[in-house]
Amino acid sequence: MQLHDVWFVLIAVLWIGYFFLEGFDFGVGVLTKLLARNRTEKRVLINTIGPVWDGNEVWLLTAGGATFAAFPDWYATLFSGFYLPLLLILVCLIIRGVAFEYRHKRPEDKWQTNWEHAIFWTSLIPAFLWGVAFANIVRGVKIDAHKEYVGTFLDLLNVYSVLGGLVTLTLFTFHGAVFTSLKTVGDIRVRSRRLATRLGVVTAVLALVFLVWTQVSRGDGKSLIAMAVAVLALLGALGLNLAGREGWSFALSGITIAAAVAMLFLTLFPNVMPSSLNDAWNLTVTNASSSAYTLKIMTWCAGVATPLVLLYQGWTYWVFRKRIGTQHIVDAH
Repeated sequence: MQLHDVWFVLIAVLWIGYFFLEGFDFGVGVLTKLLARNRTEKRVLINTIGPVWDGNEVWLLTAGGATFAAFPDWYATLFSGFYLPLLLILVCLIIRGVAFEYRHKRPEDKWQTNWEHAIFWTSLIPAFLWGVAFANIVRGVKIDAHKEYVGTFLDLLNVYSVLGGLVTLTLFTFHGAVFTSLKTVGDIRVRSRRLATRLGVVTAVLALVFLVWTQVSRGDGKSLIAMAVAVLALLGALGLNLAGREGWSFALSGITIAAAVAMLFLTLFPNVMPSSLNDAWNLTVTNASSSAYTLKIMTWCAGVATPLVLLYQGWTYWVFRKRIGTQHIVDAH
């Protein structure tokens, strides 16, 4: 395996880590409207992800930086062609971070309500758009012989990509509901488990259609195995959630995300961004990669820095591992 192949795998791992971690806090953000009955319960939900949401976003920054350094042509085509949806995601992530920090700065009801609306919408929109973006990458977009995207924004909105967006939105919300039941106590824990069951059924139907469509159109034996793991893990997460085994259910919902993302990357390889105009114009791990020397330096840097980041983030989750409930929320007044 050559270094450009290794970095394709590493970038896939970074996206898996991002969707596993950011997936549940997107889901919790959506649940502030679907699950919480009052401001106290919204504060409980936000506090479950308060210590970790910003650390989860580091995976996105690392994935983007690794793509820029390892596959500059992929990065350039992706960010120019998907400029509007990626800009909208970026704006949402900025507003979302501000909302988490500023929501509690003033006691007025309108002030806090507006920021809570912002948390909901800036969680829902990226959760949907990431699915749209990756579905288009797998499906193929209009790339010409000069490695430039020549399509329009409307070309990115098709049945397959919209279905992909609905899959990521429902899957992340299900993942967040299971996480909420794992991190809370009392009535909110019971209701989140019930909601996770309903979300899980919807997610299973949408995901099965999307994954089968992907497998039939672009899959092979390896992607079929990944699809089977994703489907079985999702069904297992749903069953364990019904049994009240939140920890195992959360682990399996995470495996569902990991296997589904792995399947998408397996259907891509050796391409990184297929052209729908001509297969000869596909961006591949070979023609879109940096030099071997650049990849070698990146490999050494990643080998040193990655274990430190993983240790620190793991320590953060360990410190904030306890469950919380409405009884732990101090009256703001």
